[in-house]
Amino acid sequence: MTETVTQPGSGAAIRAASARIADPEQRVLERIAEIRKRKPTLREDAITMSHGAGGKASHTLTTALFGDILSNPVLDQLGDQAVLALPGVDQVGIAVTTDSFVVSPLFFPGGDIGELAVNGTINDLAVGGATPLGISAAFILEEGLDIALLRRVVESMRRAADRAGVYVVTGDTKVVPRGKADQLFINTTGVGTVALPPQVALHRIAPGDVVLLSGAMGDHGATVMLARGDVDLEADNLRSDTMALHGLTSALLADGIDVHFMRDATRGGVATVLNEIAQAAGVAVAIAEDSLPVHDEVRGVAEILGIDPLYIANEGKLVAVVARDHAPRALELMRSRPEGTEAAVIGEVMAEPEGMVFIHTGFGGTRVVDMLIGDPLPRIC
Repeated sequence: MTETVTQPGSGAAIRAASARIADPEQRVLERIAEIRKRKPTLREDAITMSHGAGGKASHTLTTALFGDILSNPVLDQLGDQAVLALPGVDQVGIAVTTDSFVVSPLFFPGGDIGELAVNGTINDLAVGGATPLGISAAFILEEGLDIALLRRVVESMRRAADRAGVYVVTGDTKVVPRGKADQLFINTTGVGTVALPPQVALHRIAPGDVVLLSGAMGDHGATVMLARGDVDLEADNLRSDTMALHGLTSALLADGIDVHFMRDATRGGVATVLNEIAQAAGVAVAIAEDSLPVHDEVRGVAEILGIDPLYIANEGKLVAVVARDHAPRALELMRSRPEGTEAAVIGEVMAEPEGMVFIHTGFGGTRVVDMLIGDPLPRIC
């Protein structure tokens, strides 16, 4: 199957489409926006798989339980990383992130759980404008795990770290009885340095900003589904997009591009990231369906599963919000690098309706794009 990528739309087209929203539809959007301003409430009595899917249930769990109980000025920023000031140091801070990896299967076309752990940790630092310094790795090993398989995973981690120029500097191992884990889980912590005050921050997002995506959506989630045999579709060219993005983010920031915010679109996909941005920054995001880059193989998987590629996970793509005047240069730079050859302008930031994401469809209509609901792609990262 050949790969095709849609071409980016124009900001003018998105604004024109937004202006055509009928009054009744506008009232509906405003009503939804009002509802979203309410404090999230965790209504379930027990954890479900949806709480780990990166969508609405995950967001509610994070904000209504962990965020509420552990609230503090750093945690309340709800970023992919925390930035800590160093006593007596004015211009440099420490960025810290942590993540856990539970992908099934452990090996898939284009990557494995070890490479994923290194790249994912680096990316959570990179999208905050940080330079990675080192990674810790803790391994939860199930009794009976094949030592040769574990060796392959650790060797893959070493290769990924070497490519990224980052060391795995400390770690831990725990063994649980047979049947108490699915072979192998990995938890990582990443540490890096970041300039103060951070250039990349939610409060810098403003109406008129342009939204870019660094490449085609959904390759990782679709690849994992095919590797599990859950979808009857041949896609020999489809591979996970797992890669480290700190080279791309560093290039954007070093070039003087006015980058206001970045986030890697992992669990929950691009749609969930855009909703998190809109709600946290108190803005609206309008995107154009024709501008979204998607490979044919991913589109095929999405059609079979009955889901939108906007909700399929990625492990090597980021969403960047940049000042309008800097968007053409940002797109040019992204496309000049191997991490962003299929980058596209996908939309823009608007003042209202606050907290909303909507899409102008190829048929001339407009619809709301909500966070991921449910758990269509379990165990993908």
